[in-house]
Amino acid sequence: MGEEQATMRLKDKVVLITGAGSGIGKASALLFAGEGATVIVNDLEPAKGEETVREIEAAGGSALFIQADVTDPASVKAMVDTAIGRLGRIDVLFNNAGISGVGAIHEVEPDVWDKVMNVNIRGVYLPCKYVIPHMMERRSGNIINMSSCIAEIGLARRASYSATKGAVLALTKSMQVDYAEYGIRVNALLPGTILTPFVEHYLRTSYADPEEGFASIKRRQLTGELGRPEDVAKAALFLASDESKFMMGSPLYIDGGVVFGKNA
Repeated sequence: MGEEQATMRLKDKVVLITGAGSGIGKASALLFAGEGATVIVNDLEPAKGEETVREIEAAGGSALFIQADVTDPASVKAMVDTAIGRLGRIDVLFNNAGISGVGAIHEVEPDVWDKVMNVNIRGVYLPCKYVIPHMMERRSGNIINMSSCIAEIGLARRASYSATKGAVLALTKSMQVDYAEYGIRVNALLPGTILTPFVEHYLRTSYADPEEGFASIKRRQLTGELGRPEDVAKAALFLASDESKFMMGSPLYIDGGVVFGKNA
């Protein structure tokens, strides 16, 4: 058992993952715990977050659920204070929480626009705001921000979503400059279309025929298939581990060839 633990890539790390009740966040929480991390599972919905914790603990891992709304300063601060109080530190912050946004800009109502901006940008800003001072004090930390390959390409009727993911990528680069001197790394994940509850909801709300929508988005990938949450979780694990110690302010693509490839 000792030899197995010695090879764990996140042994003794404390990791906070937002939106860890489903999809990529849940897959990452399970994988990180299996690699030796103590995972702080955050989600807005207690049932989902607590289920992630149960699965981690059933597999022999260590996890703690903290409910928080990533758009609310008091809620996020309370989450971070609880995590620090219980575990002493946060080594890795994975800003994964996000929502979809559909529509060309003239089709998007202001309240919908504001909600997407709130969750996808403010929901990165606030956890960073309250976690980073602790990392600065320790002069060590690792932040992973969830962007998207849509930050690099044009895609029809994704105005609000693409705006937020482009902002997250730009924010990642700016943050890295600000915090490099404190030993804090900041990188971004840029997934393609991943088959998650998030995408299933998007298919139901964006296409009159969800099956045709599914076929259409599969054709965007050179692989001809959608990614799985575990595909992104493995990339997140690399960024969370010391194996990526020379990556700073970098985008990491897990997109099945959407950005840099084109089917004939």
